[in-house]
Formats: sequence, structure tokens, C-alpha cells
Amino acid sequence: MVIGSGFGGLAAAVRLGARGYRVTVLEQLDAPGGRARVHHLGGHVFDAGPTVITAPFLFEQLWALCGKRLADDVDLRPVSPFYRIRFDDGHSFDYSGNADAMRAEVQRLAPADLAGYERFLAASEAIYRVGFEQLAHVPFDRWTDMARVLPDLLRLQGWRSVYGLAAHHVRDERLRMVLTFQSLLVGGNPFATTAVYCLIAFLERRWGVHFAMGGTGRLVQGLVRLIEGQGGRLRCRQPVQQILVRDGAACGVRLASGEELAADVVVSNADPAWTYARLLPDVTRKRWTDARLARANYSMSLFVWYFGTRRRYPDVAHHTIVLGPRYRGLLDDIFRHHRLSDDCSLYLHRPTATDPSMAPDGCDTFYVLAPVPHLASGIDWRQQAEAYRQRVERRLADTVLPGLADQITVSQLLTPQDFHDSLSSWQGAAFGMAPELTQSAWFRPHNRSEELARLYFVGAGTHPGAGLPGVLSSARILDELVPHGRSLQSHHADSTVLA
Repeated sequence: MVIGSGFGGLAAAVRLGARGYRVTVLEQLDAPGGRARVHHLGGHVFDAGPTVITAPFLFEQLWALCGKRLADDVDLRPVSPFYRIRFDDGHSFDYSGNADAMRAEVQRLAPADLAGYERFLAASEAIYRVGFEQLAHVPFDRWTDMARVLPDLLRLQGWRSVYGLAAHHVRDERLRMVLTFQSLLVGGNPFATTAVYCLIAFLERRWGVHFAMGGTGRLVQGLVRLIEGQGGRLRCRQPVQQILVRDGAACGVRLASGEELAADVVVSNADPAWTYARLLPDVTRKRWTDARLARANYSMSLFVWYFGTRRRYPDVAHHTIVLGPRYRGLLDDIFRHHRLSDDCSLYLHRPTATDPSMAPDGCDTFYVLAPVPHLASGIDWRQQAEAYRQRVERRLADTVLPGLADQITVSQLLTPQDFHDSLSSWQGAAFGMAPELTQSAWFRPHNRSEELARLYFVGAGTHPGAGLPGVLSSARILDELVPHGRSLQSHHADSTVLA
């Protein structure tokens, strides 16, 4: 049974279904997708969460396991530029996968750093070859697994931060921001996240950035159809209250309704901290104790505003990064001081730049995302949400969406409190534990639970981490860890997997 129907859980269900399990996916919300669910408001279609699709071959593998083609179900379109980065002074940088265009942009922005940029990209490729191609789909079950890769991580300067590696190669502060903001898209502070995440630059260059026509929800719907085609099923509005344990092994779940469901294997797509602290209340944990979970450093949270406009903004790119007047200072406020700043940096998603059908004729669909502190900050979002939304609205109106206040037709918010209450995110952190070196690979909650037999984890909170390539790779790791369905002694024709 699948606890959670985010991309990690859905991918795990497909992979286990292809290996002989009959899978039941349990989702506490009223529709599948988790963070990738879909909102429909006034004729607008809003992807609630993931919008940057890279490494599409990971999706293609899932369709191939079912004897199908991704292209027959989902129309993925390349997006160019990948991002338009707007600096606080009004200048912009178009970040793309075209090598010549990128050199021209760097030459225009920081000509003295062109050679340094090329060195950074070469470093990114070297990290990608090890960190993604060799390690992203490999379990880190034992400390020896970590010891084996430490020489490579040291050689590739994984001890540096993302920002530190960029600063090692380029001097212009604006170019440093261009090369490091992506770690925020996986929940990491560029000044603390291990430089291993610099692989994102080459990952995007290698595979491109794509958008699913009709929205990311089309991928969710397609995965659900694959699961059902394998004989599995999805049950929505089914919050899990507890993972059942027998003889030191997970053996099923109890739902909030009181219903108990047996399973040979339980795979949790929920946040590992939430799973251990809330779903295993009676289990004595040796590694992930409450004290250790409390000491861990968690990612930032997100403030997300979904809105539609009665007019179109044709000059706004599909993905826009609106940087504020501060970079390090703002990130210190978010990650170190846990306070809400007066200024903000924003990610603006305009899917109608690629697919106008996601809004009524002549209108635009947007969501804007601001990184903010998680709930340990003590911020009361019930009191602060509207005031902060207005602050974000003013920033957008002053930069890329002139006259915004008079154009809004529909509006909806997602705050850190919602991440906690609706998405079961520990401390409302949107990406689980922060992707620092001492919370990565073997140091991160393992894909195979250290506490219970037959309990496994997928999703952003386990190895290899957040982002669509990460969560899809976490499901791929199960191929190495979970016994084949027919090899379990207790497996019968009516057995299920809780994933």
C-alpha cells in the first residue's frame, strides 16, 4: 500500500507492480499527486507544485515497464529559456540549454567570467557523471557505501557549498546567483547545500527543461492509469493513522477510519520524519529518535500564491526568477534566523506561455512561490498570509506584472501551515531535511528503513533528495532493495503493497 500519491509513491507503485506486487496507493487528500495535485479555479488550471520537468527518461522508464510509451499519453514540450532571471536593477539573464546562447549571455553580463563559467560547467558535468549517473539510483544502506564514494566526493569538491563552488570559478555576484539559485528549487540554501547539487546545471543542459501540456497533473493522471492497468488501485481520502508492526516488521496500516489493511511491504512516500514520529508511535527507534529528528536541519518552506489574470502578459517567460535586493542576507533570514523579511525573491510560473489552454481565452494563469522559513520560526501564517500576499503582489507589480492588482480574477494560497496540515510535512518544511553534506546519502533517512524490516521510503525526504529526478530515482532504488513479489514467503495472490 502506498502511503502518499506524490511522484515518488506513484513511481514506486508502478515499479513494484511491474515486479509482481498488487499495489494499493493510499492518499489522504481528495485527489492524487500530493504536492503535485491540481487546482481548478474559474477556468484556470493550476499545478500545485512541481513545474520544472527534467530527465524525462525517468518517466519514460515507468511507461516502458508497462509496455507503453510516455509520448502516447503525455505531450512533453521543451521550454526555452529554462529560466529568465531578473535582477533587482531590472537587467535580466536568459538561462537556457543552448551552449552558444549561454556563452553570449555570460559575455554580456560578466565578460571577465566567461572562462570561469566554462570551468564551472565542466565541474558540474563531472559531478553529474558521479552524483547522478552512478549514485542517484544506488542505495546507501551501510556506512561502507558512503566510505566508498567519499574519495569521489572530495575530488569533486563536494565539501564546498553550491555557492562556494560557483564563487571558486566566477567573480561577478550576479553570475554567482545565476549559477546557484537552482538549489532553492530542491529546498537547499546555496550557501550550505553540498556542491554535489551543482550537478543540476549539467542535468538541465543534458536533458532540457520540459512542460507537460495540460499541466504536470497529466503526468500524475498517466501514472495512476499505469497502476490501475497493472491491477493496482488508488484510494483517496484515506489518511493513514499508523503503520502496523509484527515481529519487528511492517505488516500493514491502520487508517483514520479504523480500517486495517495488511501488506507484505510498506513503502512510505510521506516525509520520513513524519512517518517515524507520527505513524510509528509505539516503535522504539534506535537511529531516528524524536531527539534526533528535532536536532536535524530542515529545508525552508514555501509561500505559494495561485492567481489568474483577465489579461495576458506575453513578455513574461514560462519560468521567471525575480531576485530581490539581497541574496545572502535574505537566505540568512530564511535558513539561519527563521524570520520573515520585508524583501523577497520569487519564482513565477506562467504555464500559459507554453499552453494557453490552462486559462480562459485572453487570460493568464500564474503561480508565484516565495521561499520562507519553516514553522519552527513561530510565524503565525493565519495572521500573516494576506499581508505577505500583498507584499508579493506589490513586488510583482513593480517588476514583471504591471497593474497586477486590477487584473486578478481568482486567487488561492498555500502556506507553511498548509504544508504541515494538508501535506504532512514535518515543521512545514517543503523538502524534508535540508540537502547538506551531513544530511545526504547515508546520512539521510535510508530508502530501506533502519528501524523496521519491510518498511521503505521514497520521495524528497530520503536518498537522493528533492526534485523530480530525485524522487523518481528514489523509487528506482527500490528495485535493488525490495524482494521480488513472489520471493516473499508470506506472499499470496491477494497480498498487497502499501506504498
